[in-house]
Amino acid sequence: MGDLLQPWHIIVLAILVFVLFGAKRLPELGKGLGEGLKGFREGIKGTPDPPPPAPPAQQQNTPPPPASNAPTEQK
Repeated sequence: MGDLLQPWHIIVLAILVFVLFGAKRLPELGKGLGEGLKGFREGIKGTPDPPPPAPPAQQQNTPPPPASNAPTEQK
């Protein structure tokens, strides 16, 4: 198993990945891999999740708008 990461093996794997996924998808794959590793490291460190957002501020009690004196239509 020690000979698994020889330079030629890595080059062949890189060529296969390039052929299978193409040049357009490689940046997306790299970004996804990086975000996954970042999340994994944060999970290992035991970093707490960010605090939940604060509840919206309650509005002050204001009186309702005055009712209009216009007649309402009834069918």
